[in-house]
This record gives sequence, C-alpha cells and structure tokens, in this order.
Amino acid sequence: MVRVAVAPGPPGSGPLREALSLVASGEAREKLVRGSRLLTGAVALALGAVSLAACSGSGSGSGSNAITLYSGQHVQTTHSLVAAFEQKTGITVNVRSDDEDVLAQQIVTEGAHSPADVFFTENSPPLQYLASKDLLSPVNPSTLANGQSKYDSPDGKWVGVSARVSVMVYNTSLLKPNQLPTSAMQLADPAWKGKIGLAGGETDFQPIVTSIARAHGTAGAETWLRELKTNATSHLYPDNEALADEVNRGQVALGIINQYYWYRQRAELGASHMHSAIAHFAPKDVGYVVDVSGAGVLKSSSHQADAQKFVAFLTSSQGQQIIADSNSFEYPINSGVTTAKPETPFNQLQPNPISIAELGTGAEAIALLQEAQLL
Repeated sequence: MVRVAVAPGPPGSGPLREALSLVASGEAREKLVRGSRLLTGAVALALGAVSLAACSGSGSGSGSNAITLYSGQHVQTTHSLVAAFEQKTGITVNVRSDDEDVLAQQIVTEGAHSPADVFFTENSPPLQYLASKDLLSPVNPSTLANGQSKYDSPDGKWVGVSARVSVMVYNTSLLKPNQLPTSAMQLADPAWKGKIGLAGGETDFQPIVTSIARAHGTAGAETWLRELKTNATSHLYPDNEALADEVNRGQVALGIINQYYWYRQRAELGASHMHSAIAHFAPKDVGYVVDVSGAGVLKSSSHQADAQKFVAFLTSSQGQQIIADSNSFEYPINSGVTTAKPETPFNQLQPNPISIAELGTGAEAIALLQEAQLL
C-alpha cells in the first residue's frame, strides 16, 4: 500500500498536497492540491501533524523494508509508479509530497537527519541544487545506462525519468495559428498587452527564464519578464492548470505551459469541450524548452540499496511503460520506451538545445522572477 504523509513546510507553502489526495482523485485532486496554498498555515500544519502521526503509527510503513520518498511530482505520475514498485519488490514507499522547491529547501534544512531516501521532482533544477550541496549519492551505473546521459545529472548524482516540453496554449476563437508568435521573446511586444496569461510562480516556468537569460543575458531576461508581466495585466495565475483553464474559457487568449497540462485537460473535459489548442515556438527558440523530471538518492539515506532499487525501477522498461500508458502525458525517456499517447513524438521535438548543466540549480531564474515580483 502506498502510505502518504504531508511534508512539514512553511505556512502557505502547500503542505496539504497528499492529505487532499485522500479525499480527491485524478485531475480534480491535482486542482485541490494547488488550491491548498490558500489555506492558513495553522490549518495546514495541524492537518500535517495529524497525517504524519497516522503515518508513523503504521506498522508496516515504519519497518526496515521501507523507504521514504519526497515527491514534488504530480499525483498522476507518482501513484502508479509507487504502487507497481511496491507490488514488484515488497518494499513499502512512504510518500511525502509538496512543491519541489519547498522539499528541496526542507532537505537542505534537515541535512544528515533527513528522513528522505529518494527525491523525485518535476524539473531538474531542484535536483541540481541538492547535488551542488553534496546531498545526493551517485546513481548506480546500471541505472544510468537505461537512459540518455544528456537528460541525467552531469556528475551522475540523479537520473532523468520523464520529460515535458513548453508550448503555447491558445484559445481557438481568439487566435488563429497564423497569428501566433514564433518566439517567446515576441510576447514582450506591446501588441500582446491584455492577451497573454502568466503563471510565473510555477517551477515549470523557471527553465524558460533560464533559457532566455542564457541567450540574452540577465538584463535581457529582466526586461522580458518586466514587459511580459505588463502585457499580462491582471491575467496572473497561481499555476498552469488555472492558466490552461482560463485560456480554454476564453478569459485570456494565450499562455505558456508544459504540454501535458493541455492533454490532461482534454482527457478530463473531452475533446468537444476544448476551445483551445497548443503550438510550439519556432525550432530551437528560447521558449521551446524540454523540462526533465528526475530522481536521486539522498546521501543521508540509511536505506541506500532499496532507494537505488526504486530509482532503477523508475527508469526500467516497466516503470517507463507505466509513464507511457498513463494519463500523466509525460514523455518516457529511458529504456527505449515511447509514449502511447496521441501527442507529438518526443523524437520529433525541436527544442532549444540548452543542457541540464546550463539549466543549473534554478537560482538565477528564481532571482529574476523575484526581481520581477512574480515570486
């Protein structure tokens, strides 16, 4: 059985993600999770304490044949993988979920005393951040051999598990394909004022900011963010789900999201209720970025062998096939598995060639977003 607990974190940081999963399911659960940030810190911490107490009181979850997973990944992606791993190995996985940036900071604070054995993220920068702090163990070479090195840690401290790609989502009644920009840089033009929506607080948005800073310098990225925020006017949203929903309802014409949010929305609503579409920027554009989800084993883990088994499972043909077949709509990137979903094949994407090392820890993007008051 998958055992869930909320990770303790600062008030308002979203510590109810998995607690809410007990009373919700599917995409509705995901939306409730995002909305949990609006709860007061007192309520969040109180419920977190109850959940943690319940988890720690479970006999099989606290045994030696168990690991703790700190997960910043989506519920849809995590649950099926954990359940299959438990069934295959008999190893219990206690899942503590929150936003990946919150969990990364928590791991740093916990240091050598962190209960986490594995950290699973949506994006590579939080893993790179922990690697820069020397908090991750090397991934077993046999696990790294399952995939493509360009999607793994440059120094072998974590492994890529799946990927998504940034796209434009646009309302098909408000914009036609020939009216779309070819570059993310064009969205800073005054012509787009009032037409674009922005979820600047999403960690998915940070790699795009880093990509622009690499191509146009810090000053260029600052200017772009400032003008983008001006053009968004009041269309500032807490997350990509809200942004995709507002575009689909015609409240705003266009936004930048990762492709899987749109596919999940279509799966939930049905094609007949979709009033939006997605499109890529021009090949190799700074806004056309592949985001890699990855996993690493904590150096402080007292369950190194079992933690390595879990990371290996994520990249195995079985783990990758679960991703390929699931409604997460993420791209499997290991063991030769390809997505079974009706989306642009991964090998046909033409993203900006920015590397994992260049995306770095996300510190530059976070500083820029804070300067623009988007974080």
